Amino acid sequence: MEAREQRVPLIDLGGEMPVSTNGGERTRVQRRAGGLLSSAGDGPRMIPVGGGKGGVGKTFIVANLAVALARLGHRVVAVDADLEGPNLHTCVGVVQPQVSLADYVAQREEDLGKLLLDSPIPNLWIIAATRSNLATPQPTHGRRLQLIRELRRLPMDIVLLDLGAGTHSAVMDYFMVGDDGLIVISPEPTSVENAYGFLRAAFYRRLRLAMASHAARDLVTCAMDERNERGIRTPLDLLREIESLDPVQGGRFVETMRAFRPRILINGVRNADDVKLGFSVKSVCRRYYGVEAEYLGYVSYDDRVRRSVRSRRPLVDMAPRSDTALYLGRVARKLAELSPGTGEAR
Repeated sequence: MEAREQRVPLIDLGGEMPVSTNGGERTRVQRRAGGLLSSAGDGPRMIPVGGGKGGVGKTFIVANLAVALARLGHRVVAVDADLEGPNLHTCVGVVQPQVSLADYVAQREEDLGKLLLDSPIPNLWIIAATRSNLATPQPTHGRRLQLIRELRRLPMDIVLLDLGAGTHSAVMDYFMVGDDGLIVISPEPTSVENAYGFLRAAFYRRLRLAMASHAARDLVTCAMDERNERGIRTPLDLLREIESLDPVQGGRFVETMRAFRPRILINGVRNADDVKLGFSVKSVCRRYYGVEAEYLGYVSYDDRVRRSVRSRRPLVDMAPRSDTALYLGRVARKLAELSPGTGEAR
């Protein structure tokens, strides 16, 4: 007989909130990045969900958070930004979408509003990403910027973006739209390793976008190679190099670090040790990158997750009283109550 999983208690993470970010810093960094980085208060709230590794449950998390937020009364659109492995629509019960993000990428449709698909859940819409043409490429950088601008014009309260796996430029660009992007990690060594790689890639891409001089951007590019010849091994090493080159750019470096507030969610926890992983990741972010990440919460392991996917029903709808649904609801409420990028209640 298979041993039963240990029930994970609901632990209060409320004391782990980071300090508020200066709004002026956020605005300056946003302006220098040409509109790619987030701009608080500009249209719907943008919450990208990434993680670096496939199979950690990003799509499951996005689908269920979208439903939970919609049931709290928010107008929500969940966007499948993974053209190479699109399945968000399946998780929320939308069958065979007739239009998708691929139509926008191929410039067959310019109006994102026409890509909005009704879901079975009131207040929730989907932008699917099915690939009717296997030759459909990833959108260019310019097309991604245009997509982000159009998403910010949608008459919604919250836009959740389900990102693909990896750290390629498309994933990083989409992750940049939110200072408080959500990083999903499973309590496995490979997932944790990939999550750190994802954080590193996001951190350095933000820095490179924020730097106003070619010389400073070149230094950031150099630092992205862990074996670079200049001996830059840590963000502190890079800051010292940039400050010696240009103190103004050094100040912008610090602004960028302060504006970056990634949020951590551990998915599939089985015991208290798995819960503690979020605090460890948060500590690494602070010590190594000087970034105040927030441990947003965790979701317990549940055999019903597979059944919910097979039945095309979000778990919060199929088993609303399960521990996993309760944890997802708690994370959704916390997201709804927090101001973007600050970790403080509205």
